[in-house]
Amino acid sequence: MSNPTQSPSVRRRVRAHRAMAMAALHSNTSLKTRIARFRHHANAARRLERIGGAK
Repeated sequence: MSNPTQSPSVRRRVRAHRAMAMAALHSNTSLKTRIARFRHHANAARRLERIGGAK
């Protein structure tokens, strides 16, 4: 899950994006909007995990 070589700030941003992704699913908006927001934040978290250890 979390790469131990990542800086604490990257790990914090990954956790924040995951939390925003889950919040998007529970928001009071249309299904299309919820899924779009969830995907955006989930992809951001994955991208940060991939490149975070390379810094």
